[in-house]
Amino acid sequence: MRETHDVLVVGAGPAGLSAALVLSRARRRALLCGAGETRNHASHGIHGLLSHEGQLPADFIAAGAHDLKRYSTLERCEVEVVSIKPTYHGFEFTCADGSSGLALKVLLATGLRDELPSIPGIEAFYGCSVHHCLYCDGFEYADKPIAAFGSADKGAGLALMMKQWSADVMLCTGGGEAVSPEMQKRLAAHGIPMFEAPIAGLEGDGSVLRRIRFADASHIERDALFFSTGCHQKSDLWRTLGCVRDEKGGIVTDALTEETSVPGVYVAGDVSRDVLLIAVALAEGAKAAVAINRALLSDDGLL
Repeated sequence: MRETHDVLVVGAGPAGLSAALVLSRARRRALLCGAGETRNHASHGIHGLLSHEGQLPADFIAAGAHDLKRYSTLERCEVEVVSIKPTYHGFEFTCADGSSGLALKVLLATGLRDELPSIPGIEAFYGCSVHHCLYCDGFEYADKPIAAFGSADKGAGLALMMKQWSADVMLCTGGGEAVSPEMQKRLAAHGIPMFEAPIAGLEGDGSVLRRIRFADASHIERDALFFSTGCHQKSDLWRTLGCVRDEKGGIVTDALTEETSVPGVYVAGDVSRDVLLIAVALAEGAKAAVAINRALLSDDGLL
């Protein structure tokens, strides 16, 4: 017979690691599965997380994985979970390497994947001077010339928000959908110029942005670019399980337990699309782990 785990944790980023730690300390038989890059893999440093300012994301993940090695009830597999199906006694899962197993509860900590703008050469700057999160990286460009990239009112909204960090903000729409007249008035009122020409490329020193060059041969000097082109769920496991999503695309959960609309399935981290910070992901992972342990205690008649 296949081994039955108390909990299957899918995703080994901050939320998954945090949940695995709490579950392990509760002596739960947990299986932590995760493969591939984390959402912030390209970042040159973590920000907004106490005692970890400037730490490389890979070093943070490695330290978390090291913390888990002391717990004998935790099994770690660097493999992608490709399917999860509810059964009478829990959930049956299959991994990309063909292995399979059973779990009483499931925690999805699979995260999001950012949709990089279609700008030539953007990969060289992403994570250093091209970013998706102002709360993570905006402070490093305080009072410096910065740019927002995004079409329609979403891009304009990002540009307006960026005024909190710098007075020198411009908006690049990349030739995309037009900004509404109302938002154009707001941009003008706050001194934010708008460049609608497509971007031909980014130029700089290594991964440090210096200028944005447009298709009309013009250019403007900028120290950083923040984009609002969106993100999507990294995994489709929520879909096959039948979890309900909200209007933002996040998985709907119980505010107290992080449990989804599917009994026994919980989520933590960016997959919920709440506040997308590492500190919040860690907290959600711990919170979900406590709720899962309490649910298992209840199932056993101990609570």
